[in-house]
Amino acid sequence: MAAPSLPTVLVVDDEPFSVASMRMALEDDFHVLEATDAEEAWRLMEENWVQVVVSDQRMPGRTGVELLSDVRDRWPETVRIIVTGYTESSDMIDAINKAGIYQFITKPWHPDQFLMAVRNAARLFELSREHERMSLEMRYLGNTAAQKLQARRQQAQEASGFDKVLRGVDSPLNPTISLARQYASFEVPVLISGEAGTGKTDLARAMHFGSLRGDRPFYKLNCAGMSDDVLAAELFGAKRGAVPGAVQAKAGMLQRADRGTLFLNGVDALSPAMQLQLLHLVSEGGFQPIGGHETLTSGARLIFGAHRDLRPLCARGQFRSDLFYEMAVTELAMPPLRARVPDIAMLAERMLHEVAETHGKPVRGLSRPALEFLESYDWPGNLPELRNEVTRMLILAQDMTLGPELISRHILQAGNHGDLAAGEKPVSGTDLCTLEGTLKDRVELMEMRILGETLTRLKWNKSKAAAELGLSRVGLRAKLDRYGIEPHATVTEED
Repeated sequence: MAAPSLPTVLVVDDEPFSVASMRMALEDDFHVLEATDAEEAWRLMEENWVQVVVSDQRMPGRTGVELLSDVRDRWPETVRIIVTGYTESSDMIDAINKAGIYQFITKPWHPDQFLMAVRNAARLFELSREHERMSLEMRYLGNTAAQKLQARRQQAQEASGFDKVLRGVDSPLNPTISLARQYASFEVPVLISGEAGTGKTDLARAMHFGSLRGDRPFYKLNCAGMSDDVLAAELFGAKRGAVPGAVQAKAGMLQRADRGTLFLNGVDALSPAMQLQLLHLVSEGGFQPIGGHETLTSGARLIFGAHRDLRPLCARGQFRSDLFYEMAVTELAMPPLRARVPDIAMLAERMLHEVAETHGKPVRGLSRPALEFLESYDWPGNLPELRNEVTRMLILAQDMTLGPELISRHILQAGNHGDLAAGEKPVSGTDLCTLEGTLKDRVELMEMRILGETLTRLKWNKSKAAAELGLSRVGLRAKLDRYGIEPHATVTEED
């Protein structure tokens, strides 16, 4: 029988309903094999070329972990996923150690999330095969050819990292990216500062792939909001019995990221005790797992992220200056989104198409008036806020091209409504207390903003706008003439 053109995934569960549900979620994208126990699954593995195995954990006879442990030994390249209704940490650690589980999926699962997890696993399988192919090429080529191939791989790693940090030709982010490229290949700590949501993690990941460690793992840990005990366990690990509720020893990220890169974000929120432990790590390279007495060392490269400027914190005694100087051998500053106006249109379009693909809703793009409103807003929440807004617009959209009427009201009121402001700086809802002028001037400015927002949201239907605002059509027209409010050139007025 000819091999199927689609990737093959094997689903294993002793409940026929669960097997049927998984098949329905996957069958459009995969050739699905089904098994109700470990023995049947093993037979199918021997008869087919399987890229991904999805197994329930609790089954009669052999458990999912036991099955996938054997699969790992026999077919190590097959990506393994566990589906479980239980979340005991001991089970998860056991699964990771014994079976090399790629991902846990907890019940009840959503079909879209389940499909995305299996898609990612299949992609991982293909990347692993490609890596093996390139490794074989390296092994059998001569020294000169091998060096050329390594150079191509290095170039591909750099491109896959920094090219994912989307920006325009004249982007204010370009100087930061230029410095990051230079710092990437040097084995020194890097401190990336910038507001939450500006893309510090993406930049750290790009530096990892642009370095000689690009083929090793990249890990990230957000320190903000974590207690010292939890943070220490995640970062340094813990000996068996040292953490309440944990039966087995826990490997910390410093151990898992050995020879790779570890990005510690939110270091400005570290307590004095954790600052001291981090100082010992950065200056001497040593750390102690919780409950341990021996000092371990890590070969991980450390990149740090801070949501605030650390220098004022050092001056006020809230952050250790010796730790700051150990971390900030090289520094990078991520500009906020409000300082990246040339990039907003490109970012919004990219986010829109990514979200549309995720949710399976076809879309053409954003209209020029919609982009102008997005470019006029300050985005205090930075990239996550922009993604949230684009997602909301996609959900509400009825047309292939998304117009400004879909934008949230606070963004419309803050934006530039065509020529209505005659060169005035847009004012958002958070700046109202900073307005200057007489009460009459301030009220007129707010009235002008509300008129523009309402007409934009209602697609310049003046009858609807007048009714919503409690005005007559003559009164609305008089106010529009008074303030010089006109629709965008691409908008058709409706009476």
